Amino acid sequence: MNSHTRNTPPTGGTTTALDTASACWLKTLDRLERTTVADPAIRALQRGISSLPLGAMRDLLRGRPLGHPVHPVLVQVPIGCWLSAWVLDCMPGTHHATITLTAVGLVGVAPAAVAGWADWADLPPEQARIGLVHAASNVAAVGCYTASLAARLRGRSARGRLWALSGMAAVAVSGALGGHVAYRQAVGAHAAA
Repeated sequence: MNSHTRNTPPTGGTTTALDTASACWLKTLDRLERTTVADPAIRALQRGISSLPLGAMRDLLRGRPLGHPVHPVLVQVPIGCWLSAWVLDCMPGTHHATITLTAVGLVGVAPAAVAGWADWADLPPEQARIGLVHAASNVAAVGCYTASLAARLRGRSARGRLWALSGMAAVAVSGALGGHVAYRQAVGAHAAA
């Protein structure tokens, strides 16, 4: 599907709030795809990442042996941990478990981010622009979860839960952006090695 194709409501012409929100989201993403203001920085970052002497590690990070990117596989660790911590936040007596899950999620960010940047370095401009916003959303999520962990370790569990909730919102935005790049813009499939 072309990224600029307009979707029609499946309800036979009746527009719902979800249809309106979806159209607004897609219109915003279409604008981001066409916005060239960050292109010089994007090109410099892509050149810098592409020039790293990674050798065969680059293909591994990009998931070529699997035939698809490894980044979506690796993001399951932080997302799974943080979502599980959020569920446990709703239950009494789970303070230590939420600390552990929040910390493990933060550790899991590094390999997912490295694989994501390796993929991003080869993206064409429209996808790279959305990818940069995806990365910024991830940075916001990591900041929120770092603040959540710090608050939890100081015994401020209510503050930790609020930071985690903000982090989960950033993760949701990031996931929607990543899904847009992977599916609506059809990026990611590799020929099997």
